[in-house]
Amino acid sequence: MAKTLIKNGLVVNATGTGAADVLIDGETIAAVLAPGSMLLGFDIEGNVDRVIDAAGKYVIPGGVDAHTHMEMPFGGTFASDTFETGTRAAAWGGTTSIVDFVVQYPDQNILDQYHAWHEKAAGNCAIDYGFHQILSDVQDSSLTAMDELIEEGVTSFKLFMAYKGVFLSDDGQILRAFQKGSSNGALMMMHAENGAMIDVLVKQALEAGNTTPFFHGTSRPWQAEEEATHRAIMIADLTGAPLYVVHVSAKQAVDQIAAARDRGLNVFGETCPQYLYLSLEDQLGAWSQQWGDFEGAKWVCSTPLRSKHEGHQDHMWQSLRTNDIQMVSTDHCPFCMKDQKDMGIGDFSKIPNGIGSVENRMDLMYQGVVSGRISLSRWVEITSTTPARMFGMYGRKGVIQPGADGDIVVYDPNGHTSIGLGKAHHMNMDYSAWEGFEIDGHVDTVLSRGRVIVDETGYVGTKGDGAYIKRGLSQYLT
Repeated sequence: MAKTLIKNGLVVNATGTGAADVLIDGETIAAVLAPGSMLLGFDIEGNVDRVIDAAGKYVIPGGVDAHTHMEMPFGGTFASDTFETGTRAAAWGGTTSIVDFVVQYPDQNILDQYHAWHEKAAGNCAIDYGFHQILSDVQDSSLTAMDELIEEGVTSFKLFMAYKGVFLSDDGQILRAFQKGSSNGALMMMHAENGAMIDVLVKQALEAGNTTPFFHGTSRPWQAEEEATHRAIMIADLTGAPLYVVHVSAKQAVDQIAAARDRGLNVFGETCPQYLYLSLEDQLGAWSQQWGDFEGAKWVCSTPLRSKHEGHQDHMWQSLRTNDIQMVSTDHCPFCMKDQKDMGIGDFSKIPNGIGSVENRMDLMYQGVVSGRISLSRWVEITSTTPARMFGMYGRKGVIQPGADGDIVVYDPNGHTSIGLGKAHHMNMDYSAWEGFEIDGHVDTVLSRGRVIVDETGYVGTKGDGAYIKRGLSQYLT
């Protein structure tokens, strides 16, 4: 097996930083050594297959994006990134593991869907991958399947409080699923929006002639997110199940999570780059004083972008500093403008919901270090270590230490990255939600299980490099 030495870099873990050399033997990290040190008198550098000089650069554990939707069927179309294109783009951006969602629509067999997602991913991924399971039709068979899937390494299950007829579960179904999660150790995930409230507001907006993308955001108000977050917390409190709230965008929802954590509940939340940087006014409304241009469809996602005038974005950064929100994922669900987003011309409710960011997350979050909003170690913690702990992968993923997988990124803080069309992006999309962003920092080298897949020449991996991650139960519970 090939041996690689990464020398002269600043190793950054969630617990701190330090100058060190990292020796990788085959697929795993063999040693983390003082710079230039000998191993029992053995000349390490002269006896490895590859030496990577990381002088002046950070050596960090590969990013873990725990919320992606490759090839997801939604709204009469499919997410435009396949497992092949999406994981390759992730590798370009310094992400070395994803956890994708197996989709179950009503009346579909959960285990059949799980096997179908394996068929989609196997042999196609550039990086390692695991699965969450969506539950949209909680029956007795669903609860039995939860036990079976845990044995397969699927230890987290997502339910929805919105999308009637598609994903929505009523409170009784959610209660039963949470009871099962309490008994078998599963982490229960929630899309927390009050769907009944949203459905009425969408209907009223369309009847009033408010059909453009801006009204997607106004018809999904923060009150709908706060109420549903509170309701999910109450069900978790009643059942004792751990709860993970996905794509938190409203400061009021953060406050619900923080209050629950202050009471000692195992309640957690993620946010996404779009809720830290983008706003309803700047993106959806930027193209017209009357909020009338369809260009805003590029930024339609759910939960929606929030108003910059209400302080949501600053509150999200604060919540990351205080650990009221534990991590940043992307909710990567890309759709092209042509033939996909434009399905909603004249009716915003038909715009496929999603933003593509799997390639940009590590860079975007590093800007928080540049601006002083988060520390270097916190950057690694929220993008790699906590996702690995939250979803039962820590020890293998999320840390640079002996025995861990050789998933490592050499990151140049003095480099520069330009995002967008006409610049560089590798997601299978005809636009970038981040076009025009200029990043202080650059992903230089990416290793996945000891194999270099991105270097100074570009992507050098091959289709099928990635392997399935059989996850354990969450390692983040108190």
